[in-house]
Amino acid sequence: MATFLYKLGRISFRRRWLVLLTWVALLLLAGVGASTAAKAKDPGFALPGTESQQAFDLMEERFPGAQADGAVGRMVFKAPDGQKVTAADNKAQITKTVEELKSGSKQVADAADPFTTGAVSKDGSTAYVTVSYKANAMELTDDSREALKEAGEKARASGMQVEIGGDAAMAEMDPSSAEMIGIGIAAVVLVITFGSMVAAGLPLLTAIIGVGIGISSITALANVLDLGTTTGTLATMIGLAVGIDYALFIVSRYRAEVAEGYSREEAIGRATGTAGSAVVFAGLTVVIALCGLAVVNIPILTKMGFAAAATVVIAVVIALTLIPALLGFAGKMAFSRKTRKAMKAGIEPAAAAAQAANGKPNGGTRWARFVLRRPVAVLVAAVVGLGVVALPVSSLQLGLPDEGASAPSSSPRKAYDLLSEGFGPGFNGPLMTVTDLKGSEDPKAAADEIAERLGKLDNVAFVAPGPLNKAGDASIITVIPKDRPAAPATEDLVHDIRAAGSSIKADTGASILVTDTPALNIDFSQKMNDALVPYLALVVGLAFLLLVLVFRSILVPLKAALGFLLSVLAALGAVVAVYQWGWLADLFSVEQPGPIMSMMPIFMVGVVFGLAMDYEVFLVTRMREAFVHGERPGDAVVTGFNHGARVVTAAAVIMIGVFSGFIFSGDQMVTMMGFGLAIAVLFDAFVVRMAIVPAVLALLGEKAWWLPSWLDRVLPNVDVEGEKLSKQLADAPEDPDGERRLVGV
Repeated sequence: MATFLYKLGRISFRRRWLVLLTWVALLLLAGVGASTAAKAKDPGFALPGTESQQAFDLMEERFPGAQADGAVGRMVFKAPDGQKVTAADNKAQITKTVEELKSGSKQVADAADPFTTGAVSKDGSTAYVTVSYKANAMELTDDSREALKEAGEKARASGMQVEIGGDAAMAEMDPSSAEMIGIGIAAVVLVITFGSMVAAGLPLLTAIIGVGIGISSITALANVLDLGTTTGTLATMIGLAVGIDYALFIVSRYRAEVAEGYSREEAIGRATGTAGSAVVFAGLTVVIALCGLAVVNIPILTKMGFAAAATVVIAVVIALTLIPALLGFAGKMAFSRKTRKAMKAGIEPAAAAAQAANGKPNGGTRWARFVLRRPVAVLVAAVVGLGVVALPVSSLQLGLPDEGASAPSSSPRKAYDLLSEGFGPGFNGPLMTVTDLKGSEDPKAAADEIAERLGKLDNVAFVAPGPLNKAGDASIITVIPKDRPAAPATEDLVHDIRAAGSSIKADTGASILVTDTPALNIDFSQKMNDALVPYLALVVGLAFLLLVLVFRSILVPLKAALGFLLSVLAALGAVVAVYQWGWLADLFSVEQPGPIMSMMPIFMVGVVFGLAMDYEVFLVTRMREAFVHGERPGDAVVTGFNHGARVVTAAAVIMIGVFSGFIFSGDQMVTMMGFGLAIAVLFDAFVVRMAIVPAVLALLGEKAWWLPSWLDRVLPNVDVEGEKLSKQLADAPEDPDGERRLVGV
């Protein structure tokens, strides 16, 4: 591996124009493909194997024009104090608004007049219009959303309070602002790390090129592969993260090799052969984590995982080829100003680098020596600290936030509150029960009996039976809960309806299936819970085997996996404390504490595991390399930190900055995700990798690198630490410049 990458790095360095033009051509080709491809249709959100999905499927079969997954908008009207919405002027305005909504967009299926559907509160102060669409929320055009908004603004001129909610009113989040914040933070950190604008710009440039190719390719293939419009979201986030990290690792190693006295071409070959090997295996762990999302068996997550994995592969290949080429163009500008100044004075690169460092041990070296002196104290403090932070996980409650978790100043939240005040909290989360009446002797009587029995269940505000379909073999019964959608009482009601299904079928011959937002949330959460353990086993298991191959050790990969689990549990504990319990709610703009988003645990496991293994591979590979080359275990730890701590710290700070940019986005789900990922990287990089890893290695000594002899014989030697490469270079003949290079390179 190291030998092949050494040759690849040197070839890319020498033929840099060809490499650069190839990547630019690929970027342009992907861009043209994306711009000319047919617009992708969103495949919708499916939950195979769940009752909610079965209900939607039955509805589409028996009520073909009902648009089961169509977007819904709710426009809520509140009359001024002392007035009623049924007053002549107010009623006329509402009726006029209904007509405007019907004609405002071709995507509107219907807009229900509240005075004919009974959508007026008992005290006459509030009414609401339900707007149903032919397309789902992801496929709504900007014109449709704007028409809904404009109709509401016109209605406000009458003096009534008009608020808009529902998924049709949810504006698609534009992550570009958060990404720009992350890129800005990354630029500052890279400049500080490298002391050179050029060296800092290389990781950013290559990451942007990689993400550009990946996202453009996804867009170009979206219609053919039915990828949908949200597939590239995860690819953008992960591609940017690992693209910067991988380039950072190789550029840093290149500068270190030049400081050792090698020419620039030889230095890039050695950097690609050693740090490049770490990049390859770090990338493989990320790919495993992302492809493992297929275990959840939710199509949209599977596609997002595969798309993001493809972007990671692109980032790896770019780091191994384009970075060496760009370093060839950069020349001396890839070094800090102090180093360049020393070089200009005629000092050799090695001496110039030493002079720039003033001969003092860096922070990583000092920290490693501190840990080696007090490994037990550091280990206990780190483990106990993370354990305490992880305690709130024991009360973790999963769900999907509703509009009640939105900012109080937002129109969807105001609409939510007005509906709760005028009609009851359950109006914000009605349950739709689809009834299969094929087995009933008298379908109409069976539907009436089912509606009556559902109305007698606990936590039911009222039941609204719907008409039978044209064939007379199905009906839709709407059940309004007494409590809000995310309340435990509403979840209990869903389970009660499903539990009553067997007795209803025995008595009437009809089958009932319950769905809609509260039921979907329950099924989604259950599916995530069921998949978490298999996903963990698959991802951690495969990565453990991969790390055994990389480090040729049993205990080091085991320590890496256990440390990762500890950091993820601590991060989830922090998320529960802030977003479920409400601790520091004002600091993190948490409007209403509630259940943690259902996909949070699996999403964090996948993303953080990939990034954590990046840091593990890069940091510990350098320790393994030093140990293999003859250093004592303790000295190898110091060497690893001397060369890798600064780079890993920079990479972690960049990732924390990227994820933190999403915390104050205003969207509860996005802020929760940004906070969780940022705090997880903080714990894993600075507590697990920087404290627990050196402490454990110090306590284990040479045992850390133990591998059973039979396994040593079976495992292929991938030479990540470059031992074989070093021997080959040592045996190679010297060239006129006094360097040893492999024959034919």
